[in-house]
Order: sequence, then structure tokens, then C-alpha cells
Amino acid sequence: MTLPRTAHRPVLAVCLATVLALAGLCAPVLARAARSHDHIPMLAARAHAHAAPLAHAAPLAARSRSRHKAPAKPKAPVLDLYARRALAAYEAMQQNFYVASAGLYKGEPEYSFLWPFSQALAASVSVAHIAGEQPKLETSLHALGTSLQVYASSSVAPGETTASGASTAITVYSYDDVTAPPIGPGGASYYDDNEWVGIELARMYELNHDPTALSGAEQIMQFVMAGWQTTGAEGHPLPCPGGVPFSNAKNNTQRNTITDGPAAELGVQLYRITHEARYLQFAEMAYGWVRECLLEPSGLYADHINLDGVINHSLWSYTQGVMIGAGTLLWQVTHQSAYLSEARATAKAALVYFDYGKLSSENPFFAAVFFRNQIYLDSVTHEAPGTLPAREYAYWAWLRHRLTDNLFAYGSPPTAELLGQAAVTQIYALLSISPRTYF
Repeated sequence: MTLPRTAHRPVLAVCLATVLALAGLCAPVLARAARSHDHIPMLAARAHAHAAPLAHAAPLAARSRSRHKAPAKPKAPVLDLYARRALAAYEAMQQNFYVASAGLYKGEPEYSFLWPFSQALAASVSVAHIAGEQPKLETSLHALGTSLQVYASSSVAPGETTASGASTAITVYSYDDVTAPPIGPGGASYYDDNEWVGIELARMYELNHDPTALSGAEQIMQFVMAGWQTTGAEGHPLPCPGGVPFSNAKNNTQRNTITDGPAAELGVQLYRITHEARYLQFAEMAYGWVRECLLEPSGLYADHINLDGVINHSLWSYTQGVMIGAGTLLWQVTHQSAYLSEARATAKAALVYFDYGKLSSENPFFAAVFFRNQIYLDSVTHEAPGTLPAREYAYWAWLRHRLTDNLFAYGSPPTAELLGQAAVTQIYALLSISPRTYF
């Protein structure tokens, strides 16, 4: 039922009376406040000034207050889930494996082989690309670059004898698989391990423009280029001549996908930095050799070819990864569409073959290399499944392999080791940073 309009008048009268009563209560308070201002010289002066000065009172007060404000602190970047997990894994790696007094990582008998060291370096460089982390890691990166020299070695790369009888042999510098004397016994230099280091030194140069890092990367590239093998010990042409050997040991018999793919990647990196054509030429040659000699009918790449021409047909995720990355990088600098088409074809075949079950049966290092290169290609093509395989792997790593101290244990029995910890750290970091920083 609707009340007649006159029925609302008593209610309105009561409301009006209440408002008036409240105004009466407030009046004394307002009067006291006004009187109290008269005792403050500045306010009293303003109260008796003419209208023009009053127009400037508020801005002056605002400027006065702003002078007394504490400087605003820069806001810390908001990190996503993968960045936070990368930092947790990195911190666990440093706390459990890093020997600060030596600048090296624990291993057998005392310090790690170059292979795990190279991946700890890769993890450190990747974490340094997380928003806000580079200043925190600058000292650590410099220390790793310095301590890397305890693996340093030199050797004479055999050359050719010219018509005048002179030799073209040169001295090349590399890193042994174990610490060199006087700290350790030294040993053979493995080309893939050196290439992993070279790739990270080039990334470090892009990060902080340290000329020492670039010089180190170029020295490694010189070692790799000098190792190109077309003839056997007696000078006879090899089956499928060319390719980078597995190591510089005299008894080495292998030329591998995993030595030539990263060689092509490092070559492109150095070409982009220095614009020296020889680096690009070698990158194309190494990539082309793998395509010619180790590409299987399945579209995947075999592991290696022996000196007698026998091919080892083992399939590993990281061998596919480096060829995906090499093809993508070569396309970016040459604009030859064939390189990108080949990278996409390799990725398509590899993603079918290397499901989570196969990837999880390999050492996490293999998966880290594969995902870095697969995501790098995806940043160009934006094709399914994108980063989904890497995110799935990272999800299960956190649930199934993480210990209470954020170490990650793999193998049988499950054991936390530097190589695996560095690899998992990389995967989380790669998922949180721009693929442009991968190479």
C-alpha cells in the first residue's frame, strides 16, 4: 500500500530537527578550532591577508610537505611462480655445492668435472636474467669466470704443411674435463663441454659487456674450429668427412651431433657480436654436416658416427634440441627459410617421440638443453604446444623430485647432484625470462 504524500511530513520534520541539533553541537567545536588557528602566526597572517595570497596558500603548503617526504623506495619486481622456484633451486645449489673459498663446485675427488660446472654457470647466467637479479649475481658471475681458469689447458692443433715446408699448426686454448694442475690432474678437453661454457660466456658478455667473457668464448670457438676432422690418424679421408670430435683425446673415435650442434649455436652468437664472417661460415658448415651425416629417416638425429663410418643410432632429447636451436639461430641471421623449416620439422618429430615418460627417464640436463632450444624456436613460430611440455616437466619435478631443502633428486637411488640441480634451476629460470636471452 502506498501512503499519501502528507503521511511523510512528520518523518521529514523529525529528520530536520536532528540535523539542526547536530549543527548546534558542532558549532562550539568549530569555533574553538577557528580561534586556535589565530594563535599560530602563519595561519593568523593568512587569515587577515587579502584574497590574492590565499590563492597561493595550498600550493605552498603542498610544496612544503613534499620537501619533508621520505624518498620513495623502488618497488621490488613481482616474480612469477617459475622465477621464485628458480631462485629457490639456485639458492639450494649454491648452499650445498658451491665452495666459496675456491670459487668452484664440489665433486670427485674434490671439485666437479667441467660438465656440471658448465651447467652451474648456465644456471647462474639464466637466473641473472630474472628481473632484479643481475646486480645480486654480478659478483658470483665474475667469480665463476675467474675460477673457470683452473680447468684451462692448451694444446697444439695439427695443421697442414705448406709448399715451403712450414706448418700451419696453432696453439689453441680449451678447458679440461677435470681441474688442471696444480689443483687437479687435468685431462682431455671435451668439445661439447667447452661449447656449453662458450655459449654462457657469450651470454655473459651480452649481459654485462665484460670483454674477458667475449675473449673466452672466442678462444673456445678457435679450439672447436681447429678440431674439425676430415682425415684419420694416417691422413686418409674419413667416411662422411668433417665434423667436430667428441674430445681431443688421441683415442677418440666419435664425431657427434652434440659437438656440432652447439658449435653452430656458438658460431652464430659470436657472429652476431663480432660480425666476423668466419664464425657464421663455420656454424653453417657444422650444421650442414650433421644434416648430411646423422639425420635419420624419422626426422631425428643419431648420436654419432665412428671413424670407420658406423653410425650410433641412439636418440637423445638434447641432440634434437641443439639442432632445433641451431636451425632457428641460422634462420635469424641468414633469413634462409630452409633453416627454419628444418628446425620446425625436427621439433615436431622430437615432441612426438620425447613425451614426458622418455624425458623423465633421461638426466635432467638433457631436458634442460631440449627445452631451451624448443622454447627458443617457439618464440619465433608461436606454434602449439609452446611451453607446455617444459611447464609439465617443471610441475612434476617440483612434486616428485624436490626434497625439503629444495634440492632435486634423480636416479636410482634418488640422489641430489650438481648436474641435475643446475639443470632444474635452468628450466625454471628459462620459463621466467625472455627467450631472447637464451643465446
